[in-house]
Amino acid sequence: MYANARGRRAAAFGAVAAAGALVLGACGAGEPAGSATGTTVRQAAAAQPKIAAVIKGLDNPFFQTMKQGIDEQAKTSGATVTVQAANAITDTTGQADKLNGLAGQDFSCYVVNPISGTNLVQGLARLSAMNKTIVNIDSPVDPQAARSANVKLATYIGTDNTEAGKMAGQRMVELVPEGGKVAAIGGIAGDVTSGARVEGFGQGIGGSKLTLAQTVAANWERQTALTAATDVMRANPDLKGFFVANDDMGLGVARAIANAGQTGKVKVISVDGIKDALEAVKAGTLDGTVAQYPYAIGLMGVEACQAAASGKTLPANVEAPVELVTKDNAEQALAATPKPFQAYDDPFKSLIQ
Repeated sequence: MYANARGRRAAAFGAVAAAGALVLGACGAGEPAGSATGTTVRQAAAAQPKIAAVIKGLDNPFFQTMKQGIDEQAKTSGATVTVQAANAITDTTGQADKLNGLAGQDFSCYVVNPISGTNLVQGLARLSAMNKTIVNIDSPVDPQAARSANVKLATYIGTDNTEAGKMAGQRMVELVPEGGKVAAIGGIAGDVTSGARVEGFGQGIGGSKLTLAQTVAANWERQTALTAATDVMRANPDLKGFFVANDDMGLGVARAIANAGQTGKVKVISVDGIKDALEAVKAGTLDGTVAQYPYAIGLMGVEACQAAASGKTLPANVEAPVELVTKDNAEQALAATPKPFQAYDDPFKSLIQ
């Protein structure tokens, strides 16, 4: 699927380049600047925007994979993309500084993956005032803060986090049909993404015999989650399972369960679908992950910039693919990673062909 799409994009770009060469020759022979051929030249130039991407810290494998998707689309399409990442998952000020530095350069489109809903708003307001295209991926910019600062977002591409949490909750009900206590390990306290996933999990277990006994924050960090899970199990010796808002923390929780000799007895389901988590699901140390695909999110972010540069109207919201990975399909997921193992909708692909 990807190989065919790359071939079509390469052919389309070659055709545009050839058309541009012919038009330049015609202009040299006295073609009026306002003619249709002159417009074709401008459109060809616009079709390959100069893109800046500001993402979360590459200390997390999820965002390493997101960068891989961004780089792959840039390479296969010929787009010029500069990627800068925060120093860590909690580096809100440093990430904002990186965006502000890029805002002073001649990029036409900015792909942003904010650490919090508000930490990039000031820089995004500056870009909006300059009429730059802003593509928001993965973690949403806070809508109220954006409105107050007159930030104009061209599109949002990301996971329906409430639905992802709900899928995990429904799977937990299947794993623990007898019911009992479960706990949730979230990311940073107050984080919109984490909150939506935990809320969705609550919806997923709603009406079952499961009770959400405790919710704690572990700052998206594996070691912090290990410690938090150890404390939760100590306080709730009859605990039946954990929902964890990302895989990195999920692996820490799985280690805490193993340390307590409870592997297989206390269930754990997380969200992300990073390779280490897929391998843990295959091995049985993690009972499932709701895999989202940062590779596809990053790739579509670059495609959105290309579509906007060609004058196309972008959809306001695009849901990224999500797949529940269990031991039954972990091998299939591993074989396809970092790409989804099932077909998914990419509305930008048709806009740039």
